[in-house]
Amino acid sequence: MATLGQQLVPLLDQDGVRLTVDDALATVTLTNPAKRNAQTPAMWRAFAEAGRLLPGSVRVVVLRGEGESFSAGLDRQMFLPEGIEGEPSFVDLARGSDADLDAAIAAFQEGFTWWRRTDVVSIAAVQGHAIGAGFQLALACDLRVVADDVQFAMRETGLGLVPDLTGTHPLVSLVGYGRAAEICLTGRFVHAQEAVASGLANVAVPAADLDSTVHDLAAAILAAPRDAVVETKALLLGAADRTYEEQRAAERAAQARRLRDLAGLGE
Repeated sequence: MATLGQQLVPLLDQDGVRLTVDDALATVTLTNPAKRNAQTPAMWRAFAEAGRLLPGSVRVVVLRGEGESFSAGLDRQMFLPEGIEGEPSFVDLARGSDADLDAAIAAFQEGFTWWRRTDVVSIAAVQGHAIGAGFQLALACDLRVVADDVQFAMRETGLGLVPDLTGTHPLVSLVGYGRAAEICLTGRFVHAQEAVASGLANVAVPAADLDSTVHDLAAAILAAPRDAVVETKALLLGAADRTYEEQRAAERAAQARRLRDLAGLGE
């Protein structure tokens, strides 16, 4: 497995997003460090395209940002009346019909939904600012490894908006309703120590060690048989929506599939 950031021919390199694949490991990199990887609708479309382009061989996807910040959130140009060239402004979106507005937001969300597919494990490597849309992008992944300089914040409410890029569900699942409400409603920063203590991040490391730590985590996941990882992830993702007895039954069914497969009796 190559070192993160190693020069590979990209499968996608557009709108501030680059996708490279090294056998079972894919890396999605935000490539606009001059703007602290500020996000735009074009970037969200590129996220979705990266998910569609993943080869079937990929088992782990690493998400990272170039520069000092993972992503400082929405490109502030989107808040201006003229918006971003080639994109509808917020005012334009608001003037559309209910159906059109819902469809536009749903399209934005598509770039944030595929990271929890059961056939891959996604790891966000987060340094510096992860604000608003950047915070939600990190939350879209299964696991988060953070640098000790990380600064998470959900600033949408203070701007008169709500977090709508799929971040509220994983945030509540990770830290609980009360802490999630306080984080979102105040817009305050969550630093590395609190992120780990609250369950928001898996581990915090010095910024210089971020890539190597993520590389080691990816290697550990890749060392396990793929089908067992897929079944386990599916069990964990579904646990919150099942009763205790339903989860017991799901475990039995998953284990039966694994035992039959290991015995060479699978379909």
